[in-house]
Amino acid sequence: MVNKYYDLATSFYEYGWGESFHFAHRWSGESLRESIKRHEHFLALQLGLKPGMKVLDVGCGIGGPLREIARFSSTSVIGLNNNEYQITRGKELNRLAGVSGTCDFVKADFMKMPFDDNTFDAVYAIEATCHAPDAVGCYKEIYRVLKPGQCFAVYEWCVTDHYDPNNATHKRIKDEIELGNGLPDIRSTRQCLQAVKDAGFEVVWDKDLAEDSPLPWYLPLDPSRFSLSSFRLTSVGRMITRTMVKALEYVGLAPQGSERVSNFLEKAAEGLVEGGKKEIFTPMYFFLARKPLPE
Repeated sequence: MVNKYYDLATSFYEYGWGESFHFAHRWSGESLRESIKRHEHFLALQLGLKPGMKVLDVGCGIGGPLREIARFSSTSVIGLNNNEYQITRGKELNRLAGVSGTCDFVKADFMKMPFDDNTFDAVYAIEATCHAPDAVGCYKEIYRVLKPGQCFAVYEWCVTDHYDPNNATHKRIKDEIELGNGLPDIRSTRQCLQAVKDAGFEVVWDKDLAEDSPLPWYLPLDPSRFSLSSFRLTSVGRMITRTMVKALEYVGLAPQGSERVSNFLEKAAEGLVEGGKKEIFTPMYFFLARKPLPE
């Protein structure tokens, strides 16, 4: 399901969002692009990345973050992805950015990684491991390939403590986010924290970074807001996109199913904005965890 979803959704994401498919903590006066880069730099700093380190990006998309982090920290970054279309696109973007020597992709399922034990100096995941059917199993694989004493940092999509499973509105919003983003059941922040502990990690610290973001993380998707810099994400821009996609699919220039995926993404955007406003959902539950040294 995730693969089919991303085959069609990738082009929409890149068109509307850029090469880094994630949200970000954002300061007043900061552009969306600037906040996304800072969000990535924050991970690199938390992991203590140093030149020459070998790093793994779990669920890397088309590699926007891995290119930024590799250049920022002078490290080598491998992106793990199970989608052939995204890897092909990512390799082309690596070539254009001149980072093919330090950045690469491996096609594999992050529940069964094709790496030896204790391979990487650091591992991170940005809004990706929410796709894992089993959080403990996913974190255990990350634990296995990470060197002892080294760290794993993650931004997780989660429901917060404000989410009430018995509230019909809350449940509808959660369903919209899951359907529109090709997700299994969205876990709570508490479930994710327990899962990483159950996988063997020591939690260094954790925080929902959405809680003190000066600008709401969902602002670019809010249809009540107009922005020339993010015009494609506004209600007018999205209406134009819908019309173009419908016409292109009709004449055969866009793949079959493009309009349907566009509609899925529209619904997902509505759910994300509503979930953000009600504070029942966060795309940036952060934790830093360390793999203990052997006794």
